[in-house]
Amino acid sequence: MIDPSMVRFYQDNGYLLVKGLLSREEALAYRRECHEVLARLRPVDPTWGSARELGGGATELRHCHDAQFYSAAFARLMLDPRFTDVAAALMGTENVQLHHTKIFVKPAEKGSPFPMHQDAAHFPHTRHTVGAAIFHFDDAPEEKGCVRIVPGSHRQGPLPHVEEGGWHLPTSRWPLESAVPVAAEAGDVLFMTYLTVHGSGVNRADEARTTLLIQFRDPEDRPADNVHRSRGQGMMLRGVDPTALD
Repeated sequence: MIDPSMVRFYQDNGYLLVKGLLSREEALAYRRECHEVLARLRPVDPTWGSARELGGGATELRHCHDAQFYSAAFARLMLDPRFTDVAAALMGTENVQLHHTKIFVKPAEKGSPFPMHQDAAHFPHTRHTVGAAIFHFDDAPEEKGCVRIVPGSHRQGPLPHVEEGGWHLPTSRWPLESAVPVAAEAGDVLFMTYLTVHGSGVNRADEARTTLLIQFRDPEDRPADNVHRSRGQGMMLRGVDPTALD
């Protein structure tokens, strides 16, 4: 699933798209699971105010925190060695610990964008090992608002963010359209560091864009602030937690 050249690419660029980590059939089954979970929950739109401006009008977003508490399918996926082995290799550790999970669905024709940002601004850690895995459960071409990335931006370290209208980088300096689109297919998983500058565009296609985000870390990497606490945070996905011996 992963070789040294892929690890070097991740270290140099701050991201790695792993093609076909799941089969297309598996991805579409998880897609159905996502939409069924969201159909059972009270609708909540987490679209940032700045994202509405970026989208040029009324846009929408559906999401669910801590997906594994609503469906066992996602609990099993978090422990799948196809995922956890890649996460461990990219961090350079045997141990992989959960930070949090989220389902994101961008509805057809009006799915909300995300301005450029670093995840580190939302939950900073002391050693900066935190990574993200974005599981694509349907195709995500550019017209569906795929993730856009600034390769190598993780090497700049934590950057100051603008709090107004969300928690993002200044749009004048970090325009979404200048970032590299990372189009993906159902079953692909995009890994990136939490220091990598990224965002995503509006879904203008006639089909929803469905993803699951799993944020993970080395268990020896401690939070710098007591923020973004999630249910299940600290669960071991691979290996052991050495700090539990303290």
